[in-house]
Amino acid sequence: MKWLKTLLPLVLIFLFTNSALAVDHLRLATTTSTENSGLLANLLPPFEQANNCKVDVIAVGTGKAIKLGETGDVDVILVHARSREDKFVAEGFGVDRRDVMYNDFIVIGSASDPAGIMGMKDSAAAMGKIAASKAPFLSRGDDSGTHTREKQLWDAAGVAPTGNWYLETGRGMGEVIIMAGEKMGYALTDRGTYIAFREKTPLQIVVEGDSRLYNPYGVIMVNPERHHHVKTQLAGKFLDYLTSQSAKEMITGFRKGGEQLFYVAE
Repeated sequence: MKWLKTLLPLVLIFLFTNSALAVDHLRLATTTSTENSGLLANLLPPFEQANNCKVDVIAVGTGKAIKLGETGDVDVILVHARSREDKFVAEGFGVDRRDVMYNDFIVIGSASDPAGIMGMKDSAAAMGKIAASKAPFLSRGDDSGTHTREKQLWDAAGVAPTGNWYLETGRGMGEVIIMAGEKMGYALTDRGTYIAFREKTPLQIVVEGDSRLYNPYGVIMVNPERHHHVKTQLAGKFLDYLTSQSAKEMITGFRKGGEQLFYVAE
């Protein structure tokens, strides 16, 4: 019966492997903010369990997420740069864009506030004062949705940021918050990631409440007519799930330190 003892583990490995392979996979490219904030860890398991699938998350900047959608390397993108999302759909790369949620951007800085922008409501004017003061500013510099908004604010301020004070990191939002704290500099961040990382940085909110800082998130299916391997049925279920009442309740109920990080789209 030695052959049986040898064969049994092989059979079990075969069954386990094929069972794992039977689970469907949905490829999702999304922003670092949705992952860094902890939202996805809260939001994805119910969908995975209900659909016997695994959502493979690629957390990058919005620009890279859109590129992954354009090349068909993912099935769905969840991003936050509306003009670029509209362009993605208009050029035939994506279909069925839906509003999911929103929060806002904020400028964070040290209590000493060398640029003197504490409490300002005009975010572009505040960015201009940061540039004039040459206080350290940590930029994501990664073509993300946050970086896109930052560049819009510099343009509105009439500033082309250059010099030793302006540091392009090429990093995700959580890392930038920590690095800005180490340098006691300024940074633009979404509120959700800041709340999630607040205990890891000495920086505080110095500018908020400007309409320019509104930060909506949208989900888009990659166009299956352009990329035939897109898992249309599972992707459609995912879009339905993110805009369902149950997901809206989870998004609304997701909090850090008692504070709500995201608000559902109306």
